[in-house]
Amino acid sequence: MGTLNESWPVAEIDAVRRLRVIASTTLGAGFAEHLLDAPFDQVWGLASDLENQLPRLITDISAFTVTSATGDRLEARARSPLGMRARFDIVLRPGWCLMQSRFALGGMAAVPEGDGTRFAFFGALRVPGLRLIDRALQPLLDPLGAKALKRLTDQLTP
Repeated sequence: MGTLNESWPVAEIDAVRRLRVIASTTLGAGFAEHLLDAPFDQVWGLASDLENQLPRLITDISAFTVTSATGDRLEARARSPLGMRARFDIVLRPGWCLMQSRFALGGMAAVPEGDGTRFAFFGALRVPGLRLIDRALQPLLDPLGAKALKRLTDQLTP
C-alpha cells in the first residue's frame, strides 16, 4: 500500500485557486482576481506589507498594526475610521495571506503567470444570520474586492 499522496487522486492547487475555493464556500464573501502585468516579487512585496497596504486597500480599515509574529503566524490589530477595533490571526507566506477575526475573514494570494502575476483578493463577513442574506449581499461584496484589487494595481503602474 502506498502513501496517502501516491493513492490520492487530487492534484496540488496553487494559492489563487485555493483562495477561490475558500471564497466560494464561505458565506458573505467577496472575491476578485486579476492577471497583473508585474512580476510576482513586486506584487507580493507590495501586497504583503499588511500595515501599509490594508488601510489603502480596504476603506473600512484606518490602521492595521502587527502586534506579534512567530514564523508565518502573525497577530494584528485593526481599527476602523469610526474607532471600532478587531484582533486578527494571520498566516502570511510567500503568495499566501489568510486573516481572520471574530467578525471578518479575508485573504490575498498571488502566483507567477507568464511575465505577470495572478493576484486574488477575498473578504467575508462572519456574523450571525448571514445565511439568510448571503445572496442579497453578493452583488455588494464582489465589487468591494474588485475595488481593493484596483487600488493595489494602481500602485504597480508607473
